[in-house]
Amino acid sequence: MPVRKLKEFLDKEGVKYVTVSHSVAYTAQEIAARAHVRGKDLAKTVMVKLDGKMAMAVLPATFKVDFDLLQEASGAKEVDLASEREFKDLFPDCELGAMPPFGNLYGFDVYVAKTLAEDDEIAFNAGSHTELIKLPYADFERLVKPKVVRISLRR
Repeated sequence: MPVRKLKEFLDKEGVKYVTVSHSVAYTAQEIAARAHVRGKDLAKTVMVKLDGKMAMAVLPATFKVDFDLLQEASGAKEVDLASEREFKDLFPDCELGAMPPFGNLYGFDVYVAKTLAEDDEIAFNAGSHTELIKLPYADFERLVKPKVVRISLRR
């Protein structure tokens, strides 16, 4: 079960969360529709390279990463989108493209769009293309300690 590592971590930390099963979906917009979550309330994880080092950009499903804003927020000289080939082996317990935004569990810095930090709850892929997790945003921030910055623009 791809989500076991995350659930064990959340349980150990005493976090109350809900899992939502849905039919197979690969894009954030499809997941939002199938799981009955508004696109702006579903967080998607985008793998990026900051000066060659992998990091996570986490933003609402209806937004896209603004690489200029991410460069400014991170202080990196070079910001690039990571290819699936570059990160596929970094998440052995997750299906490709379904990694949760818990970079702390995988050794990555996490940059979260300010718009997500304004919500009471965060929902995200739970390591598979058929399940997501919803939990209080305050718990996510406490556990992940992301850098909350302006990194995205609405599509």
